[in-house]
Amino acid sequence: MSQVSQGGRLTRRHFLTMVGYAAGGAAMYQAMMRLGHAAEGSYDGPIRLEGKPRPGTSVVILGAGLAGMVAALELRNAGYQVKILEYRHKVGGRNWTLHGGDSYTELGGARQDVKFDKDQYINPGPWRIPFHHRALLDYCKRLKVKLEPFIQYNYNAYLHSKDHFNGKPQRFRHIHADFQGQVSELLSKAIHTHLLDAPLSTEDQEKLLEALRSWGALDKNMAYVKGHTSSEVRGFERDPGGGLHAQPEFSEPLKLADIVRSSVWHNMGIHDLYEFQQTMFQPVGGMDQIGAAFGNELEGLFTFNAKVTAIKQNDGKVTVGYKDQITGREHTEMADWCVCTIPLSILSQIDLDASKALHAAIDAVPYAPSVKVGLQFKRRFWEDDEAIYGGISYTDLPITQISYPSAGMMAGGKGVLLGGYMFGPSAVEWTSLSPEDRIRKAVEYGAQIHPQYKDEFESGVAVAWHRVPWTLGCYGMWTDQTRAAHYENLCQIDGRLVLAGEHASYVNAWQEGAVLSALNAITRLHSRIVGEQHADSQGG
Repeated sequence: MSQVSQGGRLTRRHFLTMVGYAAGGAAMYQAMMRLGHAAEGSYDGPIRLEGKPRPGTSVVILGAGLAGMVAALELRNAGYQVKILEYRHKVGGRNWTLHGGDSYTELGGARQDVKFDKDQYINPGPWRIPFHHRALLDYCKRLKVKLEPFIQYNYNAYLHSKDHFNGKPQRFRHIHADFQGQVSELLSKAIHTHLLDAPLSTEDQEKLLEALRSWGALDKNMAYVKGHTSSEVRGFERDPGGGLHAQPEFSEPLKLADIVRSSVWHNMGIHDLYEFQQTMFQPVGGMDQIGAAFGNELEGLFTFNAKVTAIKQNDGKVTVGYKDQITGREHTEMADWCVCTIPLSILSQIDLDASKALHAAIDAVPYAPSVKVGLQFKRRFWEDDEAIYGGISYTDLPITQISYPSAGMMAGGKGVLLGGYMFGPSAVEWTSLSPEDRIRKAVEYGAQIHPQYKDEFESGVAVAWHRVPWTLGCYGMWTDQTRAAHYENLCQIDGRLVLAGEHASYVNAWQEGAVLSALNAITRLHSRIVGEQHADSQGG
């Protein structure tokens, strides 16, 4: 999550988190829809492209990210001749994992050699899949991509404020239990003021009081205090044991005023949001396993290291100019139709034959700044020392969060943390730094939460998305105003060209958006092609 405020103003991300905690995930998701950040998925199973194209009908697809490969797979299966031009030397796009032994050179020339152990990795792009992203999960199933649970929610992780609780990170379960318990106590007192006489009967009020007692871990006096009941929720100071001296020691709740002033409660509602509700998944071995599975299925259709320089179209064909980044030679690829999944941040710089409306739409969507930092440590101290197995700790430091690996638990040995995930002003600032300085700062900030950082840190890698050459940003940022003015034009078939990708969806910033966008685009394109063929035959 981003900083709480920007220049003293309530940020949109902060507002959405507050909505989520106060009113629940459903309300949060509706607010996100209103603000253009999300929308419900619309996947009903594998698409069926009815009718057949004329033999030899060709489609060139620009980009071998998930949108491009979904389009290629379904169009090939429907009988089209498909070719894919890809800027990189490999498939996946933002579906990307950096493994030990990999190297990456960002815009500006800074090269990072990933010094993680061979079995360790970090996902610079997408790193989790919600259970309701049915389209992506279906392709994982069809392509036999092995998935495992991604631990989003961990009561034993931390909520941290640098200026409160003496800078000491607080267990999520402590803040959650104490906030919920003391708010429940306040609500129970409000019931006794008879303000609820109108909406609730006496019997209903009694049932509500009992619900509050259970929900807030209140004692027989409807108070949230140190004792067995509250410790059963927030945890004991000393856990129950066996044999002599086994009696548990009750823990002391934090004061409500301290919690409220600290603002750490802002991040308590994140896990209740529809986007982040369990169950969540990740591919075994890294997110790039999904891209690799698509790549294996589509082997032979790719032209790699192809930097698109021009997209020209006339009444009968699309001609794509591209430069081979290895040889430096210029080439062209001609096809009947084109599905373009190039990020708008890149597409806006390409010589493109398209309508004014499409050009305006492409230019209207900026891309979010974001930085991710992966840190390898000599041992999994978060497990050994602090009993944190997966999940995320949140902080108001610029790194915003630390995510603990969901794989390899209890195995011992080394491990890689997501040591920082930044958006907004912090991401812009960190993008200007060298990779080495990003890593250094992530270690310095992280040590305020985990002092073990100083002794256990081994190596790191830091990806700033505005310096990633093939995207120049993390994801397309829509507003209500830009969607109203440009979204329909962006998604329309423009001559012999149609766009797809997360930017052409209401599930932007997620892989699901890329998949759903591609399925929608090729369904409309196929209908048009088959429809025109039918009209021609009728006219003949």
